[in-house]
Amino acid sequence: MKMEPNYERLMEMSKRVNWRIEDIIGPEKRMDFSKPFLPESFARTGELDFLTAAERLKLNHIRAFGYLAMFELVERCILPVIEDLAPSAPGQDTHRTPALLQFAAEEAKHIELFVRFRQAFTEGFEGECGFIGPADEIGAAVRAHSPLSLAIFVLGIEWATQRHYLDSVHDDDTLDLQFKSLLKHHWMEESQHAKLDALVFFELAARARPDQVEQAVEEFLEIGAFLDGGLGQQTQLDLASLEAAIGRTLSEGERARFVQAQHQAQRWTFLGSALRNEGFLGAMGKVSPAARARLEQVAPAFC
Repeated sequence: MKMEPNYERLMEMSKRVNWRIEDIIGPEKRMDFSKPFLPESFARTGELDFLTAAERLKLNHIRAFGYLAMFELVERCILPVIEDLAPSAPGQDTHRTPALLQFAAEEAKHIELFVRFRQAFTEGFEGECGFIGPADEIGAAVRAHSPLSLAIFVLGIEWATQRHYLDSVHDDDTLDLQFKSLLKHHWMEESQHAKLDALVFFELAARARPDQVEQAVEEFLEIGAFLDGGLGQQTQLDLASLEAAIGRTLSEGERARFVQAQHQAQRWTFLGSALRNEGFLGAMGKVSPAARARLEQVAPAFC
């Protein structure tokens, strides 16, 4: 008989899964730049037929750097949200606050993990990769929204992250084993975080009127639109990084094709993979079928 998740069980599971950064990355654990880091379903370099195979591999690596930086940024957005939600009211589950504090501690560890991998990447990659920012300003803009919309945002990210590994990484034997290890260990803890955030989301939604839930969904979509603008800027930075790395300038037509294809690839990686995730949509549908329908309506633009 399958037991429904609760704070106590999720906290105990999280403690059993817990890993150390030192077990994943260090001087003897280096990335292999002869192999791709991201699965093609995210990188989408294959359709850029004006690039050679070696240039597409460079682009895969550049996109992987952006993946690391984006998830570091997102974790920095999420951590204060979880810390704000951790205090419990009288009568709530006594395991709630310890479980959410454990959640927050693991998010802080993930930030350090992504920082360490970015440093290792920089040491091994020939050239510089740009990234959007400043992170503090982006995080402040995201957190300016209501607690319920932020819970939806966190839930979407958590579900997308675990599906990234299960759907696109787990069975891909072409990827660098070190980068694959990063994604595996991130998934191991995020699979618990998705369930924890679902509990928080259901708590907040239970206290909200239907119109407030609908408003929170619209705010969540505003966050998505804001981040999509950042992904567009990141695509331009990736283009500049690629041209510097391969030592040639693409034609105007090639640049236009690059921007169109890669912006859509970024959208799928960070937004569409959440909006099409059945775990995320299922949680939304339990609270409001109308909210789920709204998300399904906008999803195609990000796929």
